[in-house]
Amino acid sequence: MKRLISKDKRIRLAIVGCGRISANHFNSIEKYKSHLDLVSICDHNPLVLSHYEKQYAVKGYLLLEELLEKESLDLIVICTPSGIHSEQTILAASYGVHVMTEKPMATKWQDGVDMVKACDEAGVRLFVVKQNRKNSTLQLLKRAIDEKRFGKIHMVNINVFWTRPQEYYDQAEWRGTLELDGGAFMNQASHYVDLLDWLIGPVDKVQAMLSTFRDIEAEDTGVLNVRWHNGAVGSMSVTMLTYPSNLEGSITILGEKGTVKIGGVAVNDIQHWEFDDLADYDSVIQDANYQTTSVYGFGHPLYYKNVIEVLRGESDPETDGREGLKTLEILIAAYLSAKDNKTISLPLQY
Repeated sequence: MKRLISKDKRIRLAIVGCGRISANHFNSIEKYKSHLDLVSICDHNPLVLSHYEKQYAVKGYLLLEELLEKESLDLIVICTPSGIHSEQTILAASYGVHVMTEKPMATKWQDGVDMVKACDEAGVRLFVVKQNRKNSTLQLLKRAIDEKRFGKIHMVNINVFWTRPQEYYDQAEWRGTLELDGGAFMNQASHYVDLLDWLIGPVDKVQAMLSTFRDIEAEDTGVLNVRWHNGAVGSMSVTMLTYPSNLEGSITILGEKGTVKIGGVAVNDIQHWEFDDLADYDSVIQDANYQTTSVYGFGHPLYYKNVIEVLRGESDPETDGREGLKTLEILIAAYLSAKDNKTISLPLQY
């Protein structure tokens, strides 16, 4: 039985890691400040820590263990490099604290499995952030798929054509490393890998080829071929080398009774929407489109809403640790395929 938090009490939380993505979390916490109480932050950089301490008038800690020892918390939000998510999650669970972690949940398969196990045994929740699922365009696409408007889905294509210059990777030693970061698929395109299972269904087999052009360990470019258990086939092309700026984050689905393409820089623009049948929402699909300069989308506040409801006992989690494992499994299979030059079948053996 997971520990619930009374509706008459604000959820006490801390943010761990005050880097690039943390702004989305700070903003979401502000939006739900009647439900959430930011009591502390943690970062290994004293200057960064001092800045956010002053900005949010909270106590800062250089070490997560010290934070957990001294603060009474309900939830920690992990925004640190992916390779240390597992050890931080397991540590928080040992203190009886719920965990929300940014993507990907881990860079190694066993680390992800261990995270789920530790939280289960401690009776705490593990949430894995997948905020893109909340984007209005993808919500409409998910509805059309669930209503079986495509009929049989034949082919799926995903493109992530973004740019990350060498200066981006040089900003921090962990960026582009295999141990702490992962490459274009594991890091930047993780939310698009999530669409493979969430939208289309369980993956049967994958084949991948990866390449590296920047001065980093991990890949910055790659292609992934996919076969699903339902018979659909597809591909995913990812690069961080697009000149001169982010060009496209898109998904195209071709079915026996429907064709849809959602493009834009971050699946924010429904560019083609055609089905054999009609639905009441077809006439307003353009209302779902939105302008964005951010590849993160606007789903973080909606994600927080579900987390609050789950911790209150009012809802089920939409993306928990087991949902996170589905994406991680595809990612690990892709890397195994590229490494060994062979087709990898799912599920992984463990």
